[in-house]
Formats: sequence, C-alpha cells, structure tokens
Amino acid sequence: MEDQKHSVHENGNHNDKSGGNEGERPVRVYADGIYDLFHFGHARALEQAKKLLPNTYLLVGCCNDELTHKFKGKTVMNEKERYESLRHCRWVDEVIPDAPWVITKEFLDKHQIDYVAHDSLPYADASGAGKDVYEFVKSIGKFKETKRTDGISTSDIIMRILKDYNQYVMRNLARGYTRNDLGVSYVKEKRLRVNMGLKKLQERVKKQQEKVGEKIQIVAKTAKIHRNEWVDNADRLVAGFLEMFEEGCHKMGTAIKDRIQEQLKGQQLKGLIYDEEFDVEFYDSEKEEEEEEEEEEEYYDNYE
Repeated sequence: MEDQKHSVHENGNHNDKSGGNEGERPVRVYADGIYDLFHFGHARALEQAKKLLPNTYLLVGCCNDELTHKFKGKTVMNEKERYESLRHCRWVDEVIPDAPWVITKEFLDKHQIDYVAHDSLPYADASGAGKDVYEFVKSIGKFKETKRTDGISTSDIIMRILKDYNQYVMRNLARGYTRNDLGVSYVKEKRLRVNMGLKKLQERVKKQQEKVGEKIQIVAKTAKIHRNEWVDNADRLVAGFLEMFEEGCHKMGTAIKDRIQEQLKGQQLKGLIYDEEFDVEFYDSEKEEEEEEEEEEEYYDNYE
C-alpha cells in the first residue's frame, strides 16, 4: 500500500478524483494492456473503465518489454516510455508496471482489485495457461466490459507507416537524420533523395499549374462579365448608330435635293436669258434683211 500511495501522490491523483465521498472506499477497477504508441483508442477505453461506477479508482497495468516481446512481439516504445505515457492520461489514478500476462487471484488480492475492465473479445493466452487471459476473472464475476474504438489501434498505426515507408524515410532524411540512423543503404538513400527532389519538383509544377488555372479562371470570368456588358449594351449601341445613320442620310438626301433644285433653277434662268437674247438678235436680223430688200428694189427701180 505504501507503493500505491506513493504512485498516487506521484501522479497527482487522489481519491477525490474518483468522485467519492470522504471516508468512502472507492471501487478499485483494474485495466491492463501493452499501450504501445499510446493513442486515443487507449484513452477512450481507460475513460470507460474510469466511469464504470460513480466512485472508481483506476489502476492500469502495463506489461514489460520481456513479457511483451515474448508473447506478442516487438514494440515501438520501450516499457519506460509506455509507463510514462499512461501516467500522463487524465483517467489513470495509478500505473502498475511489470503487470502479469494472465491475471490471477493472487494478483487481484495483492492490489485489492474489485473489477477488471477490458473489451469482451477473448484474448488467446499465448503463455499456455488457458484459452483466454481473462478466463478466471470472468468466471468469478469480476469482469466489466468496455468498447473498442473502431478505426484506431497500434497495429493500424504501424501498418500506415509500413505502407508509406519510403515517404517516412524521405521525411526523416529531410529533417537531418542520416542513412545509418534509418538503417538505409547508400544506394537506397541516393535513390530516395532523387525521388524526394522529383516529388518537390512535381509539387512546384502542380502549384504553378494551380496558379495559372486560377488566373485563367479570373480572366475568363472577367471576359464573361465584359461580354455580358457588351451584349447588354449591343442593342442600344446598334439602335443609336442606326438612328444617327438614318438622320445623317436624311440630312444628306435633303441637301442633295436642295442642290439639285438650285442647279435646276439656275439652268432654267440661264435658258430664259438665252431665249431673250436670241429673240432680239433674230428681230434685228429680220429688220436688216427687210431694209436690204427695200434698197435692192429702189436700186432696180432707179436703174430701169
């Protein structure tokens, strides 16, 4: 219990965190796991365990590296990192390191555990002690079910990294890690760096294409606006032009008509003057002819 008190004090968690009244013993609920790459799926499971009962003190057991690597496989985080991640979860009151793979009566009695919380899926006992690591707890009625969070697990996270392995290697190379840090050969490093350069070039080209596309859209939009303005004003402009053209043609026709009439009047006036002059000349010539005939007659009369 001294270790328990020390752990509670170290984590900054006290009995009042469980929501119980002073002097009332909280219900001690235990949850265990590996908690590698601690994520929100883990946190939600621990939240459910914490909220199973109104007054809960949540103990979380975490298996060490030796036991985990033996029965489950290699972890990304070592045991100390996994313990520390749990200590920073708001729902955890106490972390129990070096937790057993299979829960026994001795372990329950030692930590005064009232209930064990976990999802209801059977977990095969790789140690060979039984078919399900929670078989004993379920048999004595101390098992409380929690729900898994779909779409997130440590295995899923590792699968994402493996799926895009080269991208993550390139990412870390760009951040200053060496090929020795990443366990990459010289040839592979050079190939990845070339790919990284090509990818950056593709990204720049893509951004440039997007900028050009945006400019084209702006120009097209502006041209469309101007076209719409022109179409809206086209009828008015054409009608105004035709009106001005018609008015100009009318004025031109009137001017031409006036000029023709003036020319006709001028020609008629000239004709009248010519006729008068012709009549005078014709009258004078007839008179002269008459006088000449009279003179000839007088001459012949005198000669006879």
